Amino acid sequence: MAHAAPVPRRARRVGTTGLSGLPDVLSARTHRVASVAMPVVLGLVYGYWAAANRRSGGEITGWNLLFGFVTAAAFMVLYVAVRWVASRMIREVHAVLWAAFTGGTFGFLYSQAPNTVLRSSIMGLVIGAACFAVLFYRYYTHEDAQGQRL
Repeated sequence: MAHAAPVPRRARRVGTTGLSGLPDVLSARTHRVASVAMPVVLGLVYGYWAAANRRSGGEITGWNLLFGFVTAAAFMVLYVAVRWVASRMIREVHAVLWAAFTGGTFGFLYSQAPNTVLRSSIMGLVIGAACFAVLFYRYYTHEDAQGQRL
């Protein structure tokens, strides 16, 4: 069995950024483009999904297209707002904001299918609570008491 030869600690850090020690393979320009492209792509996918749920396999109409694009625009605005606000909050509020966003968006998608409002609300709360548990654990284990990333 072949094993990698040990590398001195100094040599491992060449070409890396940040405290993680991982190489940064994307440029700053690529990160800026991705920060704009991500909300657009996610919004369009979400809008299409909501419109498809609403029409339940029926024909695509102009009102259905309008609903999809309005939903996509609302999702994009909310996503950017939550991303901007949550990054400035302490870890508990950070996790609550993302959990509320995730639960709300899931509940809305679930309500577009032929389901009751009560069931959609319960499903949104369950998904939001699961998201909160995962995100709180992640933020709690990856930040110090002052909220600085480790």
